[in-house]
Amino acid sequence: MKDGGVPTSSLAGQMTAKVGGGAETNKNLDLDPNEKTSNSKDEDDVNLDSERSHSEPEIGNGDHGCNENKSSESDIKTVNKSFSCPVCEKQSGGSCRKVQKQPKSFSCEDCGKRFSLKSSLTRHMKGHNGQKPFACELCGQRFSQKHSVKRHMRVHTGEKPFACEICEYRSTKKSHLNTHMKVHIGEKPFACELCEYRSTKKSHLNTHMKVHTGEKPFACDLCGNRFSEKGSLNTHMRVHTGEKPFACEFCGYRFTQKASLNNHMRLHTGEKPFACELCGYRCTQQASLNTHMRGHRGEKPFVCEFCGYRCTQKVGLNEHIRVHTGEKPFACELCGQRFSRKTHLKRHTSIHTGLVPLLNYH
Repeated sequence: MKDGGVPTSSLAGQMTAKVGGGAETNKNLDLDPNEKTSNSKDEDDVNLDSERSHSEPEIGNGDHGCNENKSSESDIKTVNKSFSCPVCEKQSGGSCRKVQKQPKSFSCEDCGKRFSLKSSLTRHMKGHNGQKPFACELCGQRFSQKHSVKRHMRVHTGEKPFACEICEYRSTKKSHLNTHMKVHIGEKPFACELCEYRSTKKSHLNTHMKVHTGEKPFACDLCGNRFSEKGSLNTHMRVHTGEKPFACEFCGYRFTQKASLNNHMRLHTGEKPFACELCGYRCTQQASLNTHMRGHRGEKPFVCEFCGYRCTQKVGLNEHIRVHTGEKPFACELCGQRFSRKTHLKRHTSIHTGLVPLLNYH
């Protein structure tokens, strides 16, 4: 041993990393006996690139993000310790690589997004060029990134790890939970420039804009009916197929839409969650409350093109139009007499049962 040197028996240097403000953790690094002591400064600069781990998930341990001395594997040391991320406090076990913060020098030519690793840019580009090398083993759906497959598997397993602290809502994605939280705080950042409509999601606003443009790009192949959303077309197709996948657990009544089942369930539970702030009127559906509020405001947006008659509901206008057209779509199964309104048919049917005296409901 030379004077002032380090004994060869203690050349296992100590690197101390302080993570997330927690306790210091010592990691033994086997140093090359021939390595100059000036490299100790480089070791002091080594830290966990927590920022990169958040912006670029699933970076392999083999690509440590440093181009200097990359040919020397001894410069890349593996530490089998646990770390906690200073951003999200998530614990990470297993092996951790020594990394240096790198500038995001790799830029996507299509969208401008920047990365610190060439491999991350290559992986990102698969989304632009249509490459989807990762497939779900259960349904065959393909994805451009492996972590997308893992997230997709929650659809099959039913796992919803992200829970709302205010209500019982759970979701498969953190982004969905973030959007849901806007419902509780009343935040609706996306506003329509043509009317007062606001929404919690940009996709909802995009769908709403089709109301103004009249755009209905999705057409039914069987009847030609057109829709502004693909989901609405899929639901409409159940009219042709007769599919009613949503069943009431109390009475067995079936529906084509989950929303219709939810509304129906309130008949059994008696729940009326929508209340008028002006008169206390309560109802089972938001649409019913919206219609009710028009009565307070004096709004009658539906106008008859024949006589100018106005009403608060579209269904009321449809019934009124039959006065002009003479249409009587409701027929009695016992005598064949026809009526313009369903309520008139019900009253007429009572004649056959003997419950009411004979009246003229034409």
